[in-house]
Amino acid sequence: MGALSHIRVLDLSRVLAGPWATQILGDLGAEVIKIEKPGEGDETRAFGPPFLKTRDGRQGDAVYFLSANRNKKSAAIDIATPRGAELVKQLARRSHVVVENFRTGQLAKYGLDYKSLAAENPALIYCSLTGFGHTGPYRDKAGYDYLIQGMGGLMSITGQPDGAPGAEPMKVGVAISDVVSGLYTAIAILAALLHQHRTGEGQQIDMALFDCQTAALANQAMNYLAGGQLPKRLGNAHPNIVPYQVFETADGHLILAVANDGQFKRFCKAAGLEGLSSDPRYASNAARVDHRDELVGMLKPVLRQRTNAQWIAALEAANVPCGPINRIDQLFADPQALARGLVVPLEHAGGTIDLVASPLRLALTPPEYRSAPPTLGQHTDAVLQELLKLSPAQCAELRALHIVG
Repeated sequence: MGALSHIRVLDLSRVLAGPWATQILGDLGAEVIKIEKPGEGDETRAFGPPFLKTRDGRQGDAVYFLSANRNKKSAAIDIATPRGAELVKQLARRSHVVVENFRTGQLAKYGLDYKSLAAENPALIYCSLTGFGHTGPYRDKAGYDYLIQGMGGLMSITGQPDGAPGAEPMKVGVAISDVVSGLYTAIAILAALLHQHRTGEGQQIDMALFDCQTAALANQAMNYLAGGQLPKRLGNAHPNIVPYQVFETADGHLILAVANDGQFKRFCKAAGLEGLSSDPRYASNAARVDHRDELVGMLKPVLRQRTNAQWIAALEAANVPCGPINRIDQLFADPQALARGLVVPLEHAGGTIDLVASPLRLALTPPEYRSAPPTLGQHTDAVLQELLKLSPAQCAELRALHIVG
């Protein structure tokens, strides 16, 4: 039994940030009912190629959808119709948590806003996840990950430095603002569930991608706020630690992650550069940051003299953090990934599919892999019949009226 096996989550979110949060809750045992528009569903079902193939060879869902929707039931209900909205209200009365990522105020016209639902279920936790939150001048703006990476400062510190080849602000290669926001949202919901358990009270949660991305600037935000430094793009270098970047080797590229003075001494010895660690310009990290360009300039030709494998063997023997830059196929073939079971196969309507495992490792209540991401409307009748006690005939009538799918 998962830690959240007693919790029911009504998931009105789509795309990535909201579904990422609710998938975490589902992995931890919660019953997650995903409400989707009949005939269309979550937008990410069309975010392809690549697409799955159905058993009869037709094009199925985009594999993007698979990344954030396992352990969920799909109920296709048109909330834009009065009867559809009423069905969702009834489900909300029977749920512990509602998660939605519609634009600010949009659900009020269907009677699916916090005030309306909490009036019927005071214990309800109602979590909204929008681009900019429900307050402030941007509250009505749509928030997409790419925009948030830009507006939230991340792109200003990502990419090659000015003057270098290919220099321009760069987004991260995955929708990281969405992913981080999904993580923060799951944490907020878990905190609200603890409060709900102690007091019986529900509450409203107002999450914003903009806020979450700002929080995720971490040390770079503090470099500015407390250190008085405006962070800039440094390519693969670190603003506060040197040498902590990618170096070219004889046959590729190597990450060298020297995080303290002891590691620097051991690196210098392994590299045949013992004199550098006693030089006052490089003996401390603060001095190395001040003399970054000249130190890195000396290290580059040295690192090019050996292969990746030779450097990794020598530096690991000296207890100096380093590593290769894996392609994604190399990642999943890595012995560590295999040992940790980072790929989970699940049966899907189109056949067995491989999914990325949850990174959560709990000894007594580990994540569960109960079901693959659902097909659109796969559980509509089951949800309506089991939770709302509708008859098969009533479900058929709603389907004929295109209220459910």
